[in-house]
Amino acid sequence: MVKILVTDSIHGEGIKILERIGEVDVKTGLNPKQLLAEIKGYEVLVVRSATKVTKEIIDAGGKLKIIARAGVGLDNIDVQAAGSRGIELINAPEAPTIAVAELVIGLMLSWTRQLPRADASMKQGKWEKTKLMGSELRGKTLGIIGTGRIGRAVGYRAKVFLMNLLAFDVTKSAEFAERTGVRYVDLDELLRESDFVTIHVPVTPRTRHMIGKRELELMKPTAVLVNTSRGEVVDEIALVDVLKRGKIAGACLDVYEREPPKDSPMLKLPNVILTPHIGASTVEAQREAAVLVAEKIKVTIGK
Repeated sequence: MVKILVTDSIHGEGIKILERIGEVDVKTGLNPKQLLAEIKGYEVLVVRSATKVTKEIIDAGGKLKIIARAGVGLDNIDVQAAGSRGIELINAPEAPTIAVAELVIGLMLSWTRQLPRADASMKQGKWEKTKLMGSELRGKTLGIIGTGRIGRAVGYRAKVFLMNLLAFDVTKSAEFAERTGVRYVDLDELLRESDFVTIHVPVTPRTRHMIGKRELELMKPTAVLVNTSRGEVVDEIALVDVLKRGKIAGACLDVYEREPPKDSPMLKLPNVILTPHIGASTVEAQREAAVLVAEKIKVTIGK
């Protein structure tokens, strides 16, 4: 019987599927030393974000055949070390699509209607109705960098708010363009023309700091940058600089170059809305991630 070790909390529906595949042990909160001792007898390791699957851990797992992450990327897994051992890597990039797309819309609405400020003001006993004049998403231009699953999902929802859409991607989606009227342009044009810019690309050598000082300087002084992808895609030092100078109006961030962003000057800026990497943190997305990963493990074992 296949032995499966789950070291981070995943939805119970995923555990049920795994229990039909093999013998499942759920041991969360293990430190690296404890995981090194535990991993030796298991063929499958299932993690989320907390567990860091290093080369040392992979080498210690002599029986490992599969490492699965109930999430989008494989950031916390040493992919090269796993590949050199012929270990199958599994994840669930489809799972958080709706959750992240809805967060992007929520962040834009929070910005345009000043919801964080309004909430804080009310809880301080104030009634600042005249100071909280907002604006509408209708008629604004949203620039989408990356039109994969999440980028397209954001675009479909933004269209309902009657926003105009621009997009930049090396691969263009004809269906997305037909359904939304999105216009594919180069990155510079997107940055110059957009009222909101939302990023949906993975971190690669090519995309790391793809939004840096030069790119940020191209944006409108009234524009807002939204990042729910990966913190490393944006040069955070450059972003802090343009925010302090008022070169762009603001930023809505769910991801950071270092997480948590302790002592970051971003935490003290008034023109930012910050959330603690909660893009995929919905009950539905976590259930979907666990179920998808469990089903993929089932298929892989059955090969």
